[in-house]
Amino acid sequence: MTRGRSWVLPVAVLLALLLGLLPMPELLQPFRPYWLALVVAYGVIEDNDRVGLGFAFCVGVVADLAFGGLLGEQSLRLVVMAFILQRFRTQLRFFPMPQQALAIGGLLLNDRVISTVLHLALGEPLLPLAYWWAPLLGMLLWAPLFLLLDALRIGRGVRR
Repeated sequence: MTRGRSWVLPVAVLLALLLGLLPMPELLQPFRPYWLALVVAYGVIEDNDRVGLGFAFCVGVVADLAFGGLLGEQSLRLVVMAFILQRFRTQLRFFPMPQQALAIGGLLLNDRVISTVLHLALGEPLLPLAYWWAPLLGMLLWAPLFLLLDALRIGRGVRR
């Protein structure tokens, strides 16, 4: 694995947190991609020496505190995603980008299922059906985000 600039991932996590907190019109709110999951997924796939379950858990706790949600919900969601990504990391690295985006879309859909199950189990109100569109948008954003983070981390043009 290529060692790159170490500042990219922390800055990306901070930007993902800010994008998650950015106010949006009520109509567009359900389509907000889960930026943190995309950044953590990139980190697990490309920098697994430093990004793992502990990193996902810590980012989730910070997100729970920043967003004011149920403490531990995002941690659990991100840890499950990181665990699955770690398990299939070697295969994902060699997938072509469209196939990798489909896999990330599946993981984001799994994240929605986990969130729904948690809300059902705890008696919290369920998210509206429109929130199920966000994994699709996250899947479409995966390729440009991956290429951008990769270019920044490696410090040269887009990887081929």
